Amino acid sequence: MSGLQRTVEVAGERPYSIRISAGLLADGSALCSPVRGDQVLVVSDDAVAPLYADALEAALRGARPGLAVARLVLPAGEASKTLAGFARAIDALATMGARRDACVFALGGGVVGDLAGFAAACWMRGIDCVQLPTTLLAMVDSSVGGKTAVDLPQGKNLVGAFHPPVAVFADTATLRTLPPRELRAGLAEVVKYGAIGDAPFLDWLEAHAGRLLGGDDAALREAIARSCQHKAAIVARDPFEHGERALLNFGHTFAHAIETAQGYGGLNHGEAVAVGMVLAARLSERLGLAPIADGDRLQALLARFGLPVHLPAGLDPQRLLDLMRLDKKARADGLRFIGWNGAGRARILGDVPEEAVLDVLR
Repeated sequence: MSGLQRTVEVAGERPYSIRISAGLLADGSALCSPVRGDQVLVVSDDAVAPLYADALEAALRGARPGLAVARLVLPAGEASKTLAGFARAIDALATMGARRDACVFALGGGVVGDLAGFAAACWMRGIDCVQLPTTLLAMVDSSVGGKTAVDLPQGKNLVGAFHPPVAVFADTATLRTLPPRELRAGLAEVVKYGAIGDAPFLDWLEAHAGRLLGGDDAALREAIARSCQHKAAIVARDPFEHGERALLNFGHTFAHAIETAQGYGGLNHGEAVAVGMVLAARLSERLGLAPIADGDRLQALLARFGLPVHLPAGLDPQRLLDLMRLDKKARADGLRFIGWNGAGRARILGDVPEEAVLDVLR
């Protein structure tokens, strides 16, 4: 496996490794290496658990026979990422009598990773969490950097904590069971890394689009590793999003408003981010900061990956604007967006005129 494994180190106060390879969920000794105690809670959902939870638990027990392993399975989807879902995770930890050296394993996509990570952050003021992302979106985004949260009806990720994992194992074999729509959603976040800081990566993605959509192992491993390297570098420099880390939210202010307006039941997160990135590029053009050609190229690449690039019908621009005012990235001095000066050159846009935003939404 070693020749086909990529490892990305995340520096900072609590450094950890991201391992990327096929077959990692069967490597019990590696999976157990960050576990300090003898208690593990596996948190998953009812789409992922039937595929991988038994094999994961067998690998853990095989490597460490005395390990006490409990399991919590939540309904799949964003609708589980709530205070009620969080309460179920806390109750599972309480039921197993989890001590301070217990470890939560988050087996699933971004919803499971965010919720399980938040439960780990809160139990006894913080226990260890290992992220086992099973979607491309989670592998390149939510499993890295320690942002954990749940949603409220008023908006996404409004209740949460910064709680870095002790390890991330991205088993690319899990992507073979990923529905095509979810694979495409993950590619939106991959494109984001090129858009915000690596224009040559956009060239690479254009050249390898067919292989990525076809689920080619080597192409996916490279895309994941390059995405994680970008995120890891930014997170190490700005762990609590006081500055540069905000650039990772390119397209997300629009996306979160779209998701909230649709009641988390329309576009999925990656699809909303794809639309949001196009809108952010168009807003930058409207403000005279970026060339139209770069926005056109971004839109064409996202469309090639089968992603939506236009605002869904029936959404009210004023309602979306109202939701953006509640977004975590808003400031007292006005709306703040992540825009760009063109491909690979993201920037923070402060005090953006609301009329310009409405124009783009219309």
